[in-house]
Amino acid sequence: MTFLKRSVWTLYWKGIVAKLSLDSRVALQLSPGPCRYFDEPVDVKVTGLPPEQYVEVRSKLIDSRNVSFEALATFCSDKNGHIDLARCPSLGGSYSGIEAMGLFTSMRPLVPHSRLTKRDVSTPLSVDIEVTCNGLVVAKDTVQRRFLGDGVQKVPLEGGSIRGSLFLPPGPGPSPAILDVPHYGGALTELRASLLANKGYVVMALAYRGYQDLPKVMDKLDLEYFEEAVTFLRAHPKVKGPGIGILSISKGGDLALAMSAFLPGVSATVFINGCNANTVFPLHCKGTVIPPLNIDTDKIIFRKDGLLDIRDALLDPMMEENQASVIPIERANCHFMFVASEDDRNWNSVLFSEQAAQRLRDHGKENFEVVRYPKAGHFLDVPYMPHCPSSFHPAVGRVVVMGGEPKAHAEAQVDLWKRVQEFFRKHLNSDHSSFKAML
Repeated sequence: MTFLKRSVWTLYWKGIVAKLSLDSRVALQLSPGPCRYFDEPVDVKVTGLPPEQYVEVRSKLIDSRNVSFEALATFCSDKNGHIDLARCPSLGGSYSGIEAMGLFTSMRPLVPHSRLTKRDVSTPLSVDIEVTCNGLVVAKDTVQRRFLGDGVQKVPLEGGSIRGSLFLPPGPGPSPAILDVPHYGGALTELRASLLANKGYVVMALAYRGYQDLPKVMDKLDLEYFEEAVTFLRAHPKVKGPGIGILSISKGGDLALAMSAFLPGVSATVFINGCNANTVFPLHCKGTVIPPLNIDTDKIIFRKDGLLDIRDALLDPMMEENQASVIPIERANCHFMFVASEDDRNWNSVLFSEQAAQRLRDHGKENFEVVRYPKAGHFLDVPYMPHCPSSFHPAVGRVVVMGGEPKAHAEAQVDLWKRVQEFFRKHLNSDHSSFKAML
């Protein structure tokens, strides 16, 4: 009898699936179109289903390193046979509850601890979305996530010593300019730069390690390299002065503070989950050497899952023996935005941002704002970038925890992206007509 019941149930489901597969009314709708910029949301809807029909919706992409990222969510159609991801809760899978972009932000790599990589921003990132019922596909489509806008030019930096890419917005200019400084890896990352160029900025994505002829192994960094980048950007005919902005994250944060403190022509600096003291390498600055902040390896936590928690390994910059590593940001004439994730496990971003702000206060300066994100992790990236909770750390040589809860982290990325643009708009003389036209 049990076998008979199972057979009847199997035949019932096969009938439902066959009906859905053959019914042309079932459709996957991606709006406002199948091609959107990466930092813009996509409305995902399914129509033509029977009322109260359970289906699975899956998303998949393959990044530049050939790593697959996937997400899966289960939904139940409403009385009209519709599913709208902005209104319908996921009942389980990669995420639960209502998240309009959950199929994108909750993607996980099939190769553990991988961070999504897109090396060539001139081509879109294809995301395949399919609707399945009882394991069979009933609808599918592909959305192209673009990075480079129409009319935006990408120019490789090959002359001189600096390496990277320059992104020029459409129009004759001049336009406000931003220098994008990456994390410890130091290689070229163009996602933020290309997307900001779409907003009307001239943006230099700067590499400083492990790219083209730049050394992979380093024992020091020289501020003159970054000074050449700032000078090049300020002198470009499409750049509107008098100063430029700097966008930084992680190790790039202390480099951004050093540039702001020691170099002329910096008007606005965004410091995302960085350190207020020099880290990793000695930094040679105008005849002086700023040593890296001391590390206490005894404070590294070896977790049961094999991952390392290195949050407290970097010592307090305010300790007397670490004072020489602190960047003297009181010398800077620019405006600062100090951004810190409260669940950053790479290091204590909250402490570092608070100390940076207090140092300015102690010198009678109020040229800063502090932004904090509860439950967000280290790698605050552009909107809708999949959360990276753990990753290989080249300075440690092991996989480390990066922290963050997926939903809170995703919300923080969307909010921060708006704040970054507002900050630069306010402090980079954004009254130029070609800039306003892009907003």
